[in-house]
Amino acid sequence: MKILVLNCGSSSIKYQLLSMNNSDEAKILAKGIVERIGIKNGELTHKTIDEKTYSFVTDIPDHTKGIDLILAALLSPDHGVIKNVDEIVAVGHRVAHGGQYFAESALITKDVIDKIEECVELAPLHNPANLKGILAMEKLIPSVPQVAVFDTSFHQTMEPKVFLYGLPYEYYQKYKVRRYGFHGTSHKYVAEKACKLVGWDWNEKKVISCHLGNGASVAAIKNGKSIDTSMGFTPVEGLMMGTRAGDLDLGALLFIAEKEDLTIKDTNDTINKRSGLIGVSGISSDMRDIEKAAAEGNERAKIAFEMFAYRVKKYIGAYSAAMGGVDLILFTGGIGENGCEMRSLVCSDLKYLGVDFDIEKNRGKRGVDLELTKPTSKTKVMVVTTNEELVIARDTQRIVGNI
Repeated sequence: MKILVLNCGSSSIKYQLLSMNNSDEAKILAKGIVERIGIKNGELTHKTIDEKTYSFVTDIPDHTKGIDLILAALLSPDHGVIKNVDEIVAVGHRVAHGGQYFAESALITKDVIDKIEECVELAPLHNPANLKGILAMEKLIPSVPQVAVFDTSFHQTMEPKVFLYGLPYEYYQKYKVRRYGFHGTSHKYVAEKACKLVGWDWNEKKVISCHLGNGASVAAIKNGKSIDTSMGFTPVEGLMMGTRAGDLDLGALLFIAEKEDLTIKDTNDTINKRSGLIGVSGISSDMRDIEKAAAEGNERAKIAFEMFAYRVKKYIGAYSAAMGGVDLILFTGGIGENGCEMRSLVCSDLKYLGVDFDIEKNRGKRGVDLELTKPTSKTKVMVVTTNEELVIARDTQRIVGNI
């Protein structure tokens, strides 16, 4: 079964074509990205299974044109991987926000599209782009079934005591203002994968998953279910990130807004685009640049690096308390998978949780699946590579197989 996975942003489309078998395993036939949609000189970068890369520059006015170019690349006699579009059995879409409607992935119908549209005000930057991809594919290959896989669905198992804010209850009733959480697809995948690697049933374990990248979140996963996560109503809550502020005193934000005479838009831009690593360091939102500058003696970069690690550690402590202990702490995402020094700093002083961290085993390890604790460690720490596209493809295969 060949499944096309689409991840549509406001001006980009990431894609993978995967060949799935009955054992849930997958083979990537091709992958790529369409960039600068709606901007002059759009570009398609297409990579085949043999790692050959093809690039094509042209104006790409909308997502329909972008997906049309993706299909043309997949069908190309020179660098294509299928001979006929009918070989694509289904399409899986990453959808950022499913609100309270979706506790799991769903076959896309008119009702599902309507509910995704209702969630646009909850994710105004992401859901409209996700919808464009769905509607474009519906137009180009109307006969192919489509599945929506939601970032928020895994966290729908959180209880009201966890997902409600200490605000007047009427705002939850009227506007559904509550914690939703994101990165659910990744958290679910790596937690299950890590437990399988060490021979555990994740339905019997307490896992803290640290998805650390330019966007970052931590999830508490108990017996296979998310019971808490650091991102909230929006992705700005929780950890300090590349450009997002993370947790902060709302009174401080109101104070700054009044002093600087900021509009709502200005305030939103401040906490989403000008804060976090870039805001503290003044250098970059990329952790690699921060780490390099810190090593060269830049004090603000050093503070930003330590702030990031400290906040991850704080969530680990909080979530171990919430679950009554922890069996496994895992790191994933761009920083989690590649940041050896960050992992080491986060895991320092965690012996009280039963962590016997192996500094030598951790040193220099990037982009691998590996246990980072000594055999004597009561609590395991692992680095695990994530694959959100594979999760989307698996869910799509399962749902389409039941039609």
